[in-house]
Amino acid sequence: MPKFGTSYSVLKAERTMTHDELVRSIRFNIAAEYEAIQFYHEVIECTDNELVKTVLKDIADEERVHAGELMKLLVTLEPEEAKHYAQGEKEVEEMMKDI
Repeated sequence: MPKFGTSYSVLKAERTMTHDELVRSIRFNIAAEYEAIQFYHEVIECTDNELVKTVLKDIADEERVHAGELMKLLVTLEPEEAKHYAQGEKEVEEMMKDI
């Protein structure tokens, strides 16, 4: 089974991934995109260098696009996933009515 937590562990697998492994790897990649966004924003908040801020904000925005691409891929491969997100959105909308 491929390992998803270490660098280069899946460069060449002895077999192709199962559907479930592929779905898990896409979820892992989505998490990595959000982690990268967080890292870039932490650096932005810790510097006065405007060039660094501008470049890292642009990169962070690109990571959001990547996350969106991966999310679309995920719900295409695993349609049940979208149902969970929709349910979560409904729950928040219900909570917002009470505020």
